[in-house]
Parts: sequence; structure tokens; C-alpha cells
Amino acid sequence: MRSAPIVFITGASSGIGSALASHYARQGAVLGLAARRGEQLKAIAEKLYSEGAQQVRCYPLDVTDAAALRAAAEDFIVPHGAPDIVIANAGVSSGTLTECAEDLGVIRRIFEINVYGMAATFAPFIAAMRQAATVGKAGRLVGIASVAGIRGLPGVEAYSASKAAAITYLESLRVEMREAGIKVVTIAPGYIETPMTEINPYRMPFLLSADEAARRFARAIERGTSYTVIPWQMGIVAKILRLLPNVLYDSLCAKAPRKPRGL
Repeated sequence: MRSAPIVFITGASSGIGSALASHYARQGAVLGLAARRGEQLKAIAEKLYSEGAQQVRCYPLDVTDAAALRAAAEDFIVPHGAPDIVIANAGVSSGTLTECAEDLGVIRRIFEINVYGMAATFAPFIAAMRQAATVGKAGRLVGIASVAGIRGLPGVEAYSASKAAAITYLESLRVEMREAGIKVVTIAPGYIETPMTEINPYRMPFLLSADEAARRFARAIERGTSYTVIPWQMGIVAKILRLLPNVLYDSLCAKAPRKPRGL
């Protein structure tokens, strides 16, 4: 019989993180959940037990706090061992304009959460996962990026740039972890129904529910896919945009609707 997975997820209090937690709870998983909203985490934990989770440990923290993440990782590893899966899902999105001085703090915060927070999430688990890999337990480090990182989008320069950085960071990490036997999975979602996208004032093609996205993410994680865009249709759109000459891309995007500013 296949053993229940041991999974640690950041940004677990809503959206994709919560949907992923529910997906693994139905497999009887041991779950570590991290997010800033502690009360919401507790409520989600109660739901996850009813869905079949074996155990749920909650860690109210900010992913930019590396010391808090180290403490959470130690607390999680000591009773359960190295996780099978660590999902760096915490992320924020906002419209930003470099010309607006008041947006500079938002730009910094986006990079701190979306890039630094991802590295800070993985760092305290790698040693235990390396050790586990020596006895045949191939763990997965999973980073949630975005198709917005494939080409810079107007009005969300910080978000696009942070996700481009995340994609490149995860590629470097994948090569670094190869010899250790740890798989690094990069998932670049398109539009998913979450609190992050519900404020978008424009049509979102190929929109997926969070639950459906979680199922597709989990399949990619199980396979150990190095890089995938979900849904696949957005992958085709992103590749086309990547191949467009700058003059055509700029013309197409110049009057595109913008995401509201401010976190």
C-alpha cells in the first residue's frame, strides 16, 4: 500500500494553496500549512481533517521571515521526517507603475514574497530531503511561478519580473538538486479563480477553478515534471507572445487593460 504523502505548503490559507491542501488531505496526507492569516489556517485545518488528512500542523508566518520558516521546518521535520513535497506557493500580485514613487515599496514587497520567500521556503528542508534521497525517497521542491513571467506585461512590471526571476531561480535550483536526487518542479499557472484574480477588470481566457488547477498541479508534481504551464492552452499563448517581435508585442499590449494598483 502506498504511504500517505508528507506535504508542506506556503500560502495555504486561500486560493491554490488551500485547494492543494484539500487535494492532499483526501490522500490522507500529513500536512504543514504556512500563511500569514493564522485564524484562517486553523479553520482550514478543521476542514482538512474532515476530508481525510492524517495530521495538519499550522504555521502562521510571513515567508519573508527566514527564521520563522526555519523554525517551522524543524518543527515539521522532527516528528514526520523529510517531506515528500514542499510547495512554495505564497505569492502576491498587484498593478505597479515605476513612475509612481509610492509604488516602489509595493515593488520591493512583491519581490520579497515571490522570489526571496520561495528560496526561504525551500532552504530549511533541503538537508533533510538530501538525506532522505540517499535511501530512495525522492522528494520534490515545487515552485508556483506564472505565465506572467514569460513576457513582461504592462502595468504589472514587478509581478511579471518577479515570476520571471522565480522561473530562472527554479531552473538553477533544478540543476543544483539533480545529483542529490531531489526533483524541482516549476508550475506556471495561467488564470485561476482565486482572490488574486477576482479583482482583475478584464476577461481571463482558459480560467480554471482552484480545485481543478490543484488536481492538474498534483499530476505534474507526481510526475516530477521539470516545467509546465497549466492550463496547456496558456502555454501555447505564452509561446506565441514570446516569439512576437518587440514592435508587434508592444503594439498589441499598449492598450491592454491593467490590474488595479496597490497591495
